[in-house]
Amino acid sequence: PLTDLQGASVKADSLKGQWLVVVVSAAACDARCEKYLWLQRQLRETLGREKERVDKVWLIADDAAPRTATLDAIRTNTEITVLRAPKAALSAWLVPAAGHALEDHVYIVDPLGNWMMREPVDPEPAKLKRDMDKLLRGSAGWDKPGR
Repeated sequence: PLTDLQGASVKADSLKGQWLVVVVSAAACDARCEKYLWLQRQLRETLGREKERVDKVWLIADDAAPRTATLDAIRTNTEITVLRAPKAALSAWLVPAAGHALEDHVYIVDPLGNWMMREPVDPEPAKLKRDMDKLLRGSAGWDKPGR
């Protein structure tokens, strides 16, 4: 059950068709959340011509209003999908490492909507890029840019 920031329902199928780099957090977006949103943006930009196959998604797991400064910063010169989802529903889809919370990881979701991998807490940007490069190279035969 996804909704946009105005409360309108969004079908989960609308996210299919692209690789997704997903960040989960509360609307307050602490320092780790801001770091992950920055990392998400930088990752997509470093992918060069392959970046059109990757979308950034921020899933907010509470009902609070996100800070305007955070929204403005993440939307500067780049597109990002910001949606709300109940934490219980997210926990049924994305699985954090043992002893960690959903918010502790960056998740990679394939174009079919399947959770593929989670990056470790505070991932190394170079390793995250290598992981994405491998996934994009491996799916080059069946995945096309855009939805």
